[in-house]
Amino acid sequence: MGFVKLALVFVEAALELVPRECWNHRAVISNAERRGKRPGQLLLDRSYHHAAMKGLADAHKRGRPDIVHFCLLASLGSILSKKGLLEVYVHTRENKVIWINPETRLPRVYERFKGLIEALYEQHIIESDGKKLLELRDGTLNELLSNLRPDQVILMSEKGNRLTMKELGTLLASYERPAVLIGAFPRGELEEQTVKAANMAVCIHEEPLEAWTVTSYVICSLEHALGY
Repeated sequence: MGFVKLALVFVEAALELVPRECWNHRAVISNAERRGKRPGQLLLDRSYHHAAMKGLADAHKRGRPDIVHFCLLASLGSILSKKGLLEVYVHTRENKVIWINPETRLPRVYERFKGLIEALYEQHIIESDGKKLLELRDGTLNELLSNLRPDQVILMSEKGNRLTMKELGTLLASYERPAVLIGAFPRGELEEQTVKAANMAVCIHEEPLEAWTVTSYVICSLEHALGY
């Protein structure tokens, strides 16, 4: 078994700034005043902006930065990441790409995490002691995958081929640079272009699972296959 480096890509992530059509809603204005920011500087968060989101397109798939937070904590804290065998990216529904340095210690507190990502949207790069920790740039999923140049792209979906944890780990370990796509939104179907970006789809359970559960399952399957 050769050297394996996994790229995890959280796709269609429910992570975005409050869209302009919601700026004048009282729920958004109130939240912005409480945090000392302008409405357009806030991350859209259903916990605070539920009433303002009612008219948004695909509202059921939006406003859940906590999903990305959980997934990133599970990823960066893993043995695979500590061994230098994991790269993590977030691709949002509005074609923003976030790269996270594996050495980054993300805030455990959700509100502080939101503040960090809001700062990232303003500055595009977050650095500490001259080291780049996070970077935000524009890019489609296909452009990101083209840059990563994986030798296999696997989409996690309940509509894919059912594999056990051992089978999934063996599959991932058979490639040098596999990429795994995990939907990071609360509910709904994956977009057609996301499905088409993958070479194959894999199912680990017949019903939808939380994104962070799938994340941990994927990482643990490869760790086990590699003997960690």
